[in-house]
Amino acid sequence: MSRTVATTRGTPAPAGSPAADAPAPGGIAPPSRGAAPHTHRPRSGHAGAWAELLRLPALFTVPGDALAGAAAAGARPGPRTLLAIGSSLCLYEAGMALNDWADRAEDAVERPHRPLPSGRVRPAAALTAACGLTGAGLLLAARAGRPALAVAAPLAATVWAYDLALKHTSAGPVAMAAARGLDLLLGAAATGGGTRAALPSAALLGSHTLAVTAVSRKETTGGSTLAPLAALATTGVLARLVTHRRTRPPAGRRAAAAPGLPGSAPAEGRSWDTGGALVTALTAAYAATAARPYFHATLNPSPPLTQRAVGGGIRATIPLQAALAARSGAVATALVAAALAPAGRMFARRAGMRKVSIT
Repeated sequence: MSRTVATTRGTPAPAGSPAADAPAPGGIAPPSRGAAPHTHRPRSGHAGAWAELLRLPALFTVPGDALAGAAAAGARPGPRTLLAIGSSLCLYEAGMALNDWADRAEDAVERPHRPLPSGRVRPAAALTAACGLTGAGLLLAARAGRPALAVAAPLAATVWAYDLALKHTSAGPVAMAAARGLDLLLGAAATGGGTRAALPSAALLGSHTLAVTAVSRKETTGGSTLAPLAALATTGVLARLVTHRRTRPPAGRRAAAAPGLPGSAPAEGRSWDTGGALVTALTAAYAATAARPYFHATLNPSPPLTQRAVGGGIRATIPLQAALAARSGAVATALVAAALAPAGRMFARRAGMRKVSIT
């Protein structure tokens, strides 16, 4: 989808850019354009071309949205959560394919190595894939229930609007942020049947995506100190909000046993202390991953350092998702979400796609 958050779409860029090592930002739709084509080595073969088009390593930023949404809704992940994750993955990949189809004329001049301008994937096939993946995403959401479909429909509309009309406008970053926030709400709606409790987490994740996408708009030209400085400030504010405005676990998750029995108040307190330490650790990982490259890009807003800032923001999406799950009291869910970061890096390395752009 393209986002990363994208993107940004949670965020994973050409050779020499850290964004190549990370999953998408943003969001469900991809962020902005990548770096110069001469730094990239395209994968050979039909399967490799589609893997490059769909930016497969970027998929590891997507499941954390639904997991964080389920945690915020106070529900344990279940079959409906898996359907939400499947829907998110389909819509994300629809945005990736649509992104390259919409930009095929621009890529023919600036990035002729990419699958569509190089002729390794036909434009009609990419558009068909985008349509089919969108339909599959909506079908999976419908299987998860009407509340999930009610969120997936505007999410799909946001993905298409971003890729076809909003990407190069001032509304682009906002659309990316909305897509990532809606993706988190999709997990909440599918798992818990509602979205109200998950709105604060969606706003936090959307704010991160907005910051990353704003920086990504200058990654090929550089020259902007305001965007990385604003992203650095946003990271600090979000880190404080996540750690200092934690959500008590809902009644269903807190120990329900009578005093003196296993699971009574003392055990609950110990579990909550463990959860608090996990929130702090994950939030620190989020801040450390994003803040340093933002700071460097603020001091020197050159294209390479701006691209590194985008890559750092993309990589920070996963620990932020995990921290949001942990602050809702879902320790196990948070650990699963956090494990997606090393899994994504391992997949990218073994698939030989560490240098594949996600934008």
